[in-house]
Amino acid sequence: MATTVSDSSEPSNRYRAAQIGLTRLLVRDVRGIRRLIIPSRLQESVPDWLAAMQAIVDQYARTSSLLAADFYDAQREAAGVTGVFTAPVSDPPPSEQAEASLRWATKDLWLRDPEDPKTTDAQREPIETRLAQAEKKAEQVAQKLVTDTGRGTVREAVRQDRQATAWARSAALGACAFCKLLASRGAVYKRDTADFRAHDGCHCGVVPVFKGQRFELSPHAREWERIYREFAAPHSGDQLRRFRLALAEHDSNPLPGSN
Repeated sequence: MATTVSDSSEPSNRYRAAQIGLTRLLVRDVRGIRRLIIPSRLQESVPDWLAAMQAIVDQYARTSSLLAADFYDAQREAAGVTGVFTAPVSDPPPSEQAEASLRWATKDLWLRDPEDPKTTDAQREPIETRLAQAEKKAEQVAQKLVTDTGRGTVREAVRQDRQATAWARSAALGACAFCKLLASRGAVYKRDTADFRAHDGCHCGVVPVFKGQRFELSPHAREWERIYREFAAPHSGDQLRRFRLALAEHDSNPLPGSN
């Protein structure tokens, strides 16, 4: 008998909650090493901070990947498909990728000539403000690197597993319009779909779908799909803006402050 899988099943919600909990611990540890950046010694102290950040990202990315692999294996067992397969655990993001992202987060720390027309407003702020902004950006960068590792683990398992057919995006009730739109499409992301479009702070999950399974949108994702078809789909080139406006008015779970 075919099983049904949804973007808001209890296991999917538990898995997303586990990844969010991991993010909270990640942010705590990122804030804990902020003291390594010494404003009067940026040239010497930022590399030490980068090395510590790389170690934190690696540690949490491995945990994110393990959580994702366990989730995939449990979903596969629940689907009752044949054959033996164990989800491969993805490696942490390449050090070059992590370093480039973290250097972007700290690019405004360095002292620049305020009269130089190339100097941005952010770079003219006091060092305390620039440090706070760099810390916030670093938290966002680390969160995306870590969460992407978990999402990549599920997508790679779908790609390798002959019993998997597709994956769907799982978005929280309070997700942004972009995430709600992609989640409302259901299990349209096939085995060879390579990319997962995510933004900083995105906690969307990846739900695998197996042979013989029927994917069913959750009630809230069906509502998003209806809102998109009614208010945004006919307007080529302007769908996302119109969808965002329509969600603010018609979504039963609008973003805080959207009304």
